[in-house]
Amino acid sequence: MVGLRIFTVSDHRNETPTIKSMRFKETLIAAPGQFVMVWVPGVDEFPMSVSYAGDRCGITYQIIGEGTKALAMKKPGDKIGMRGPYGRGFSLQGKKLLFVGGGAGMAPLAPLVEMASIKGAAVDLVLGARTREEMLFESRAAVAGARMHLSTDDGSIGFKGLATELAQIVVSKHSFDHMYACGPEKMLVKLLTISTEKGIPMQASLERVMKCGIGICDSCAIDGKHVCRDGPVFNDGDLRKFAELGKSKLDAAGRKIPV
Repeated sequence: MVGLRIFTVSDHRNETPTIKSMRFKETLIAAPGQFVMVWVPGVDEFPMSVSYAGDRCGITYQIIGEGTKALAMKKPGDKIGMRGPYGRGFSLQGKKLLFVGGGAGMAPLAPLVEMASIKGAAVDLVLGARTREEMLFESRAAVAGARMHLSTDDGSIGFKGLATELAQIVVSKHSFDHMYACGPEKMLVKLLTISTEKGIPMQASLERVMKCGIGICDSCAIDGKHVCRDGPVFNDGDLRKFAELGKSKLDAAGRKIPV
């Protein structure tokens, strides 16, 4: 972990109509699943998953609020601040692995898929999105050697339905040593049920409001844990203990709201 560093944008591209990737000239060493706090001077600081590590490191983000809208305006040669990496990343276990990514949740999973393939694991990836054009890192995962299972809400490609529904079909046909997931919290709750029913150990990355990144502000708290410090990756044993999982979270003002 390091303090604030200044990074220079090397390229900035559209991945989907709402998701962009920004890569930098500098190097950042981070484990898949770890995150950085991105600082856009004069605007805001916010957490981002590391989607590319090492040389020409990078982040992948969905344009949602003021901070990401300002980030989306950055061009090659512009500079931003980043601190980190922070948190607990994924731990590769087993040789037959199932990955489930929903929407922008594929960002932290992509480098893990590549790492797993390099280490000789057999990788199946269930990749879900609202529509065909919102499918994130499909080609990247396929090039890494993943066996692809695609789902879209509108049926524009692959299975018509939710990624969890397709995952249920995949696990009924194949056996797996471990499951890895990132996506909407309701999706993770359903996958946790599948993990329990099938006896497949699971790791999942949670997304919560993070203001400090180091467990001080309490904005990302869930049942006494801090997603920024104790996660963002948790195993199935941890996840089953979270009474708030899929039910409630804190908003930016610290108020409890439904997930």
